Amino acid sequence: MHTILLPAGWAKPKGYANGIAAEGRSVFVAGQIGWNRQNRFECDDLVGQVRQTLLNVVEVLGEAGAGPEHIVSMTWYLTDRKDYLAHLDGIGKVYRDVIGRHFPTMAAVQVVALMEDQAKVEIQATAVVPHPR
Repeated sequence: MHTILLPAGWAKPKGYANGIAAEGRSVFVAGQIGWNRQNRFECDDLVGQVRQTLLNVVEVLGEAGAGPEHIVSMTWYLTDRKDYLAHLDGIGKVYRDVIGRHFPTMAAVQVVALMEDQAKVEIQATAVVPHPR
């Protein structure tokens, strides 16, 4: 079970949690980018790459018997902060389509570049799968 941590008096964050306490088996997902299973980019726009990146995260989680609901932390690396801010609605929609209404702790960081020239976003995730009771 995951417990959302929100200190008394703090405003509730939108789209993420300030903290999560969790017990269980940890699953670590390496940074994923917006290419398909054959390492090919099918789109060049940020929203499309976010969708594919999140699908990749979910697919890796599935290999450990985990799902989006088990994610406790995500770090997003973006190559263009202004592009991200300009497309928040579209990013939010694809996030909800793939991850659902589960909002783990998150950090978003603008970087100069990613290792793949065509990549606009990379997402690293940590999940905790509760022990069976």
